[in-house]
Amino acid sequence: MTRPVPGALQDAATIDIHTHYVPLGWPDLATAAGPAPDWPWLRVTSEREAMIMVGSREFRRIGADCWDAGTRLADMAADGIDAQVVSPTPAFFQYARPADQAVKVARIFNDLALEICAPAPGRLLPFAQVPLQDPDAACRELDRCLAAGHYGVEIGNHVGDRDLDDAGVVTFLQHCADRGAPVFVHPWDMPTSPRLERWMAQWLTGMPAETHLSVLALVLGGVFDRVPDTLRICFAHGGGSFAFWLGRLENAWHRRADAIATSALPPSHYTDRFSVDSVVFEPAALRTLVDTLGAGQVMVGSDYPYPLGERPVGAVVHRSDFLDETERAALLGGNARRFLGLPPL
Repeated sequence: MTRPVPGALQDAATIDIHTHYVPLGWPDLATAAGPAPDWPWLRVTSEREAMIMVGSREFRRIGADCWDAGTRLADMAADGIDAQVVSPTPAFFQYARPADQAVKVARIFNDLALEICAPAPGRLLPFAQVPLQDPDAACRELDRCLAAGHYGVEIGNHVGDRDLDDAGVVTFLQHCADRGAPVFVHPWDMPTSPRLERWMAQWLTGMPAETHLSVLALVLGGVFDRVPDTLRICFAHGGGSFAFWLGRLENAWHRRADAIATSALPPSHYTDRFSVDSVVFEPAALRTLVDTLGAGQVMVGSDYPYPLGERPVGAVVHRSDFLDETERAALLGGNARRFLGLPPL
């Protein structure tokens, strides 16, 4: 799929590929999608503050930077960001619902995403969500969204106990490759236990582990052997712990071939098949990503506007003195242009 380049993108040098949105309200999902317990809704507390609710439970306090284009653009200007990929907040994926309900939810939020991004075409780049529990419906919704103006799709890293090597998910990824649609993978629905409910441990340890596991699924599940290399796929949060533990995986692949060697080639062969964002905060960690995956596989991402994200956006890239200027320019925007299917500057 070749997408026309809006004027604002023609000169965009720095692109943040990991940000989220939440609309300022949406239709009652029990009416719009179907009766079910614990639909998400928004409790608005002021013109600039709200609380995401899941049924009667408070999920996350948010501000106007989730829905107001002017606020986002002001923050982008302060951080020197030319464009943002604006993706769903994973709490709204609804993969556990019946597929017909998830389709209706996806359509509602995808259309609202277009409205949020409309004031800044070429600077706020909407990514869609899809009902991934139903591959055919997911493919149809992706096609609808690409035609409507979305630039790509964000998916969760699993659907219940089905990982990214599940046949249905692979069908969807093949469709994305055929359509030239970039895929951003975000961890969600992390396991919980009393040990993980302290100190935000689900976010501090669970998210990196979930992302690592999903990269393994693409490699050891043989997905990269079956899906063409035209698939452009990026993992959030620096790819979790994958880069740090690639050596352990490689060692296991060779020493325990009976259990691990399920891919056609050793894991290190596939490091150029996916990208990661730069939300690792420290230059030493970024260096591990660049040394392991290559400077062409890392893109600026911030997790804006959530509090565990990076501000100023791209600070770790600017602080990393091991990068030469060509590499820094690639991380700041050149790699993102390739990921998004845009011509280089």
